Amino acid sequence: QVQLVESGGGLVQAGGSLRLSCAASDGTLDTYAVGWFRQAPGKEREFVAAISLSGDITYVADSAKGRFTISRDNAKNTVYLQMNSLKPGDTAVYYCASRAPPRLYGTNYYYRRAAEYDDWGQGTQVTVSS
Repeated sequence: QVQLVESGGGLVQAGGSLRLSCAASDGTLDTYAVGWFRQAPGKEREFVAAISLSGDITYVADSAKGRFTISRDNAKNTVYLQMNSLKPGDTAVYYCASRAPPRLYGTNYYYRRAAEYDDWGQGTQVTVSS
């Protein structure tokens, strides 16, 4: 089990940007595929983006495509979610999650469903004002 820590959330006006970070407390994030999810009050947890262990393969949900970018720096044990052109509808608690990729697929594999992930961070609040 790995402990994940998110940071970078806050209050921003519509059209603004934020960069979220996700790190593993034991420095092992470079051995996991990572995903970002969000959950707004009264709504189910929603997939936002995912990145393979290598960082070569990424996927961004349609709701965030063209505005959000997921990346990673394995030397820094960190995965990032760059969020631009933020909208009030992006307001939510954002969570990162991790899981080791299946050996058959090597380092170029990611997961899109919340149920596939093993470990989760505590979340960071993002609030976008209109």
